[in-house]
Amino acid sequence: MGELTGKHVLGITVGAFSVIIGVNVLMAVKAVKTFPGLEVDNGYVASQTFDAERRAQDALGWTLVHGYAGGRLTIDIRKDGMAAPVTALDVLVGRPTEAKEDQHPVFVDRNGVWEADVALRRGKWMMMVEAKAADGTLFRQRLDLVVDE
Repeated sequence: MGELTGKHVLGITVGAFSVIIGVNVLMAVKAVKTFPGLEVDNGYVASQTFDAERRAQDALGWTLVHGYAGGRLTIDIRKDGMAAPVTALDVLVGRPTEAKEDQHPVFVDRNGVWEADVALRRGKWMMMVEAKAADGTLFRQRLDLVVDE
């Protein structure tokens, strides 16, 4: 084995730091490309109406139960055990950490249970549910969904 010189130590050090910096840059680029990182465009503006919207939503008294089986996503929206009077439903389904698989399935009301055919791969998903009441009040809720199929 040869002698360890200053050039060898410099090469080892530069090589090690090059790998570390390269991995950090790669991870930063992947993080920025796959996740927008925003829930709302302007947090301050959204906060100005948050309390009033929350009170209006709580006054609706709605509860949501969701499920996924056999390629069918269901959302059951209830008020006092009965189907809630939902006039419109918009749901964003996507992965919690990236936006490339986001989709807006078309839901159909079947006797108070909203259903949509959507193919979801295994893993964790999130749903951003926005339903409108007859008086125009918006009901918003984020739901987590784990697909085991």
